[in-house]
Amino acid sequence: MNKKRIVIKVGTSTLTYENGKINLRRVDTLCKVLSDLRNFGHDIILVSSGAIGVGVGKLGLKERPSSTMEKQALAAVGQCELMFMYDKFFSEYNNTVAQVLLTKYSVDSEHKTENVVNTFNTLLNMGIIPIVNENDTVAIDELEGNNFGDNDMLSAIVAASIKADSLIILTDIDGLYTDNPRVNKDAKHIDVVLSITDEIMQMASGSGSNRGTGGMTTKLSAALHANEHGVDCTVLNGEDPHILYDVIQDNKHAGTLFKGKR
Repeated sequence: MNKKRIVIKVGTSTLTYENGKINLRRVDTLCKVLSDLRNFGHDIILVSSGAIGVGVGKLGLKERPSSTMEKQALAAVGQCELMFMYDKFFSEYNNTVAQVLLTKYSVDSEHKTENVVNTFNTLLNMGIIPIVNENDTVAIDELEGNNFGDNDMLSAIVAASIKADSLIILTDIDGLYTDNPRVNKDAKHIDVVLSITDEIMQMASGSGSNRGTGGMTTKLSAALHANEHGVDCTVLNGEDPHILYDVIQDNKHAGTLFKGKR
């Protein structure tokens, strides 16, 4: 198994239960697997959604609020909880994490992008696992639906910027289907996509779970961005994080692989 630079994006629906509370067993497993991969020598960057969803659970709310100000407040509460959780679990496996909060303005010029890349490279060279999230507390553009796009596009931008070998997006579905498998039992799973065409984009449907904001459309957009910069992207179900071993070690096919342009 050769050393690789890998960006893993995890969505709110993977991190939490339906009631918004953190799925501790799954998060623990995720941190253990990523720590093991880091111990092997891989460069690991985790892009984590969930701040608002965790904030909802922390405050015992029944649903996500609709106003931007409330979302910002929940993001501030939830981000503390998320990083406390990640720091605790990764520390148990002898790995150190760092928080990196970004907005689209962090990478809107070559100079700013270079500064961000330098930070990532330094953290990785020090053996630290960067944990990246959209800075929802101040970035109202994303909360109103026109910034990175539920961290899917953020993860692709990070992967492209640091010249990652692979982007892996963990979600609550087994990859891309010809139709929405939740409503069409005849939908066929697609193993490999060599080029993301308009026809492929039309296969995406649904807006995600009630705990997140992304759906397959945002994941295809992220895969397209990554592919255009030569980065392979795999979208797969994050229910069991051990599946990352199969994907990274190339032992077994899982999810849908979108091949980067070479």
